[in-house]
Amino acid sequence: MIIKTRGIVLHHIKYSETSVIVTVFTENYGRQSFLIKGVRSKKSKIKANILQPLFLLDMEIYYKANRDLQSVKEIQNAFIFSSIPYDLRKSSIAIFIAEILYKTIREQEANKELFDFLYHTIQYLDIKDKGISNFHIYFLIQLTRYLGFYPGNTYLEKDCYFDLKNGSFVQIKPVHPFYMNTEYSKLFSTMIPFSTSQNENEILSYTQRMGLLEKILEYYYLHNEGVSNIKSLSVLKEVFH
Repeated sequence: MIIKTRGIVLHHIKYSETSVIVTVFTENYGRQSFLIKGVRSKKSKIKANILQPLFLLDMEIYYKANRDLQSVKEIQNAFIFSSIPYDLRKSSIAIFIAEILYKTIREQEANKELFDFLYHTIQYLDIKDKGISNFHIYFLIQLTRYLGFYPGNTYLEKDCYFDLKNGSFVQIKPVHPFYMNTEYSKLFSTMIPFSTSQNENEILSYTQRMGLLEKILEYYYLHNEGVSNIKSLSVLKEVFH
């Protein structure tokens, strides 16, 4: 049957000379893969450039439950980006976020709250005109709400180590190596309550930003086995150096 749904592009690979397989997080059916035939040919009605990471789509699809590859009737932009494809920093963040989502979202079922969070956050990234250097860090922290390992308590002067294994601030330095030191724990705590209605007011050095990012990714590694070897991380480090 033909279904209309919104979608967020996570990943695509070439399939034959003119076709692609694109992975999309859809509003109605969660993560789905689509074989789009002929999209890389000049005569295609669907243009390949709308299948870039985090592009927001309006889709008409031929949906069949439990099928590995779904088919597409029509795809078009649901929101025209004004800056993400043209701003190196934003496009690098988009590629990084898309890779994280590709490796963490596995469910082939609707998740309205997660979809709305992603959809509006991506729009916010596009329209935000300054202060994006820490955007990916804020995003990773907020995403843990929907992935099931959001920090379990708040930072206090006595609870000054963030234990990555149990996801909480603790008083005594853990005996295992998976924790944030007192500096990063405090920085991390100040970034937890971020929302799109407030400005980014954390001024971090490059060393602090990358150190904190690597610790947050370590947190992801411990709680989501799909997250490993983030290829776009090296580009992000270079762009924000």
